[in-house]
Amino acid sequence: MKKGIVFDIKEFAVHDGPGIRTTVFLKGCPLRCSWCHNPEGISPKPQILHTPIGTRLAGEEYTPRGLADLLNQQATFLTENEGGVTFSGGEPLFQADFLIETIALLDEIHLLLDTSGYAPTQDFARLAARVDLIYLDMKSLDAQVFRQYCGGDLAVILANLEQLKTMSTPVVIRAPLIPGVTDSIQNMTAIARAAASLPTLQRVDLLAYQVLAAAKYPLAGLSYNPGFDEKRSPQIHGETFDKAGIPWRVV
Repeated sequence: MKKGIVFDIKEFAVHDGPGIRTTVFLKGCPLRCSWCHNPEGISPKPQILHTPIGTRLAGEEYTPRGLADLLNQQATFLTENEGGVTFSGGEPLFQADFLIETIALLDEIHLLLDTSGYAPTQDFARLAARVDLIYLDMKSLDAQVFRQYCGGDLAVILANLEQLKTMSTPVVIRAPLIPGVTDSIQNMTAIARAAASLPTLQRVDLLAYQVLAAAKYPLAGLSYNPGFDEKRSPQIHGETFDKAGIPWRVV
């Protein structure tokens, strides 16, 4: 049985999908986004965080049965409140086999996959077919910018975007407004056009950049060096670019 590493389980979450949810944060991510809000989720291994009130371990080992039993205990409450379980990270697809085994053991409950889409196409397709909703981060559709600020190959995400066009799983695109990096009219227009090609698209969310994320890095023994002017206001607002006729909201 495949074991997984979880660095947090947030109950009563109201911003991680519809209704009241339990969000499971899985450890490990293949990307290195310079604005990452969960630096303790990057490494796949458990690590000690040094907080003002003492140390704590970020990363607990679970079996699929152990995690499923924990979530199943909450299933009735979550369903009654029009919610469910959200799998986030890190990058949840980094532990695809563990996640698939866990999902197979869950009671009937709404499942949401919050992902960058940066994963082998086989893993992405397997998980996308097993959840009820996908939150897909779409940061930059400029390959050079994506490599510089996220440390990955944009072609991986584009390949999985093509897969979504053939699937029935509903999708919400989430686009972070990173000052001077992703917040150009050109990038947002490109994202709008890509999103409009998805038959199951529900909407696109514009995510405001949160400067508070920097405070988490020293806790994990890391330095925060974003490589952009985080104090600068976004270049665009919700009304300043072509939305390709699809619904948008700012969150």
